[in-house]
Amino acid sequence: MQCSRIRTALSARLDGEQLPAGVTGRSLGAHLAGCARCRTWERQAVRLRQLVATTSGPRGAGDDGGLGDDGGLGDDGGAGDGGGVGDGGTEALDALLGRLRRAAAGNGDRTG
Repeated sequence: MQCSRIRTALSARLDGEQLPAGVTGRSLGAHLAGCARCRTWERQAVRLRQLVATTSGPRGAGDDGGLGDDGGLGDDGGAGDGGGVGDGGTEALDALLGRLRRAAAGNGDRTG
């Protein structure tokens, strides 16, 4: 199955929606078991969802949005390991969205 189709299904699953026609939980799991790039895409999408959740509400003084002491977002999308986020986390969200888009565009026609 094509990675782009799997990523659409992953996005639907993260949003609590039904999987697209022709994609089952079993086929999704089988693809993820054999495709490191789609597993990475899923981890990044989950992290993006977490960042949006922590940065979308009102924040008090000193609230780092759950990003760690230094407010960093590293290359692997993990929390608190450098990379500079900026005050509201907007830069980190933009960077992560860009990485997800590039990954989808560059590997959307791969099968795994």
